[in-house]
Order: sequence, then C-alpha cells, then structure tokens
Amino acid sequence: MKITDVTKAARKVLPLKYCGAVIVAAGTASRMGGIDKVMAELDGEPIICRTVRTFQNCDAIKEIVIVTRQDLVVPIMDLCHTYSKVKAVVVGGASRQESVSMGLNALSDKVKLVAVQDGARPLVTWQVIDRVVRAAHIYGAAAPAVPVKDTIKMVEGGIVKETPERRKLQAVQTPQVFDFDLLRGALKKAKLEGAEVTDDCSAVERLGMSVRIVEGDERNIKVTTPMDLKIAKLLLEEME
Repeated sequence: MKITDVTKAARKVLPLKYCGAVIVAAGTASRMGGIDKVMAELDGEPIICRTVRTFQNCDAIKEIVIVTRQDLVVPIMDLCHTYSKVKAVVVGGASRQESVSMGLNALSDKVKLVAVQDGARPLVTWQVIDRVVRAAHIYGAAAPAVPVKDTIKMVEGGIVKETPERRKLQAVQTPQVFDFDLLRGALKKAKLEGAEVTDDCSAVERLGMSVRIVEGDERNIKVTTPMDLKIAKLLLEEME
C-alpha cells in the first residue's frame, strides 16, 4: 500500500454509533415563581421546543424521547409532533434518575449511545451535541463543561471548610452522552444501593468509569429561575 493510501485510510472517520436522546423535562419548576420553565416562552416559543429542535437538527442524533410530567404529556406532544425524530413523550418518575431510566426504556433497540439533555437548556447548539457524541463514541462517556470563574467554597453550618483549586473546577452541562448499556447499568446500581446522584455522570463515576470532558458553551445555561430566563433572552438575541 502506498503511503498516500495509508494516509487516506487513517483519515477515514468511522460512522458514529446510533445515538438516541432523552430530553428530561419532568421537574416541578419550584424556583420559577409559578412559571413552568420548559413551557416558558423564549422569544415567543416554549423553551422545550427550542431544546428539541436543536436535537432534531443535529445529524448525530437519530431519535428522541421526551420525559415530562403527566400534565405536560399532551401539550408537549402537540408542540413537538412535527419533529420526525421524536419517537415518544413519556411520564417521568419521582426523581431525575427514575425519569432518565424511563426515557431509556422508551428508546428503540437500535440505540447504542444515549444523550441525556436538560429540557430547560434551550440554547444548546448542534456543535456542542455533536462534539459530545463523538467523544462518547470513542470513550464511552462524555460531557461538556466550562471553566468555573468564581472561587468556590465548601461550607458547613455557615462556615467555610475548604476552598478547592479553581483551576481544577469545571461546570458540567448537558447533553451528557454514554454507552447505552453503561448508563442503564449505572442507574440500576445507584437505585439498588439507594444512592442519589446529581447528574448522569455521577452514576457512571460510581462504577469507577472515567467521563471525558469536552468543550462546552457558556451560553448553554439551564433556565431554573426568572433571572435565568431574562439572561437566556439576552443570549438568544446575541446568537440570532
């Protein structure tokens, strides 16, 4: 084989594994002052629509399941019926862990990788999604993150106990992407052991598995409070 042929072969990119997405929108929005965050309007459109549309438009994602509250199943089905990749809208559980597990159960048997996304992150870009999926394709577990700007204090009873080195800290975002069987097994183990995990990476980390961190986007904020919604509107104006 000629050197040029070897070079061309080395540059070939293997097709990505079939990746499904679970978009979690089952929270109570308790910090939004009575406004349901995933249904709150951002430039005249519900937040959940913006989140789902970005996944619909990302070539790395092949199918989508939305997990939400019982009272939002029909409204979200009506809003998202035009998105061809949305295969189901299902009712979530009492915790995020349960909701993600229910979303996994609703994906097809073709799924080898799964991207778990907060429904209230409407400014996620297809570039971030693609970047994380490609990393998970290689490493089995990946998540986007951005460096922490503020100094973080560990506090107990109003007293500072420790100040971690800021240079080692990153704020993890979604989507977090995993080998399907790895995430399903990690969530089952966490449930059996009664462990509460703050995100899906935490469940996988409990198995001793490493999660690859890739470049996130500071605009990929989670809308949790009315102030977040105002910030999202400003960021959207900048992005469009």
